[in-house]
Amino acid sequence: MKVGILGCGGIARVMAGTIAKMKDVENYAIASRSKEKAEAFAKEFGVTKAYGSYEAMLSDGEVELVYIAVPHSHHHQWTLAALQAGKHVLCEKAFAVNEAQTREMIEMSEKTGLLLTEAIWTRYMPSRRLITEVMESGVIGRPLTISANLGYRIDMNERIVRPELAGGALLDLTVYPLNFASMVWGDDIDKYHANCILTDTGVDGQETVMLAYRDGRMASLYTTIYALTDRRGVIVGTDGFIEVENINNPQEIRVYSPDRNGPEVKERIVVPEQITGYEYEVLSCMKAIEAGAIECPEMPHSQTIQMMCQMDRIKEVMGL
Repeated sequence: MKVGILGCGGIARVMAGTIAKMKDVENYAIASRSKEKAEAFAKEFGVTKAYGSYEAMLSDGEVELVYIAVPHSHHHQWTLAALQAGKHVLCEKAFAVNEAQTREMIEMSEKTGLLLTEAIWTRYMPSRRLITEVMESGVIGRPLTISANLGYRIDMNERIVRPELAGGALLDLTVYPLNFASMVWGDDIDKYHANCILTDTGVDGQETVMLAYRDGRMASLYTTIYALTDRRGVIVGTDGFIEVENINNPQEIRVYSPDRNGPEVKERIVVPEQITGYEYEVLSCMKAIEAGAIECPEMPHSQTIQMMCQMDRIKEVMGL
């Protein structure tokens, strides 16, 4: 499968490095608004074609799958353009800026019959299945509460702090603990509580989100663009708890039994070795394209819409 990468930023570099180590996938094209940047990128990662405009790459008939790696503010525009050009699309998270854009993008996928899926990598990883299996085993008893956090020092990154690029913690970071909670608890949310601290530029720099579910369970989530956090996810039940080391790319899953003198580790589950973790979403795209599907089972269109609706609701509650 020949992949064209649209955008030359950091996440595009990770994807190109991943594809370079995969079988049956080719770093075929890279597009930037600067021909010089595209050529330098192509040289570094062994990409066959370098284009100085996005339009030029989309007109290349050899490109099969386009990976959208530009800021959130531009996902809608270039996803639509890629689909209209007859390309399958893997679009980075957050999928769009709001629900309206999300639905328009998915409608174009349905109209063209082309694959469109969100690159929320944690949905495609083996750890997704491993966490579910532990939960369904009943080892922690009746599940009650989730806590999850994610933070990186990225406040110096232009795309994060500029409102015109749809910057802020919500679309870049909070999307991960939200997906973590969704994968564990589902989406039957009754109430949203959320607060944020704005940056000098007016985007959300750090925030807390509390979700109350109709069955009485809850999730407490925290993100920040100012510092590295421990990135842990904890699922608490009546008979113990599950700790996920790094919800953004799980390394180990630990099961604890409750003890007032200190919890005891009952089980450690090591996540399989990987290239970077990005390979799983690419492999899912390959399978879906071969099957003639327009969505991937790990992150179907309905779930992408659901998560964007949740983020729209959180923005409303926070007054953004």
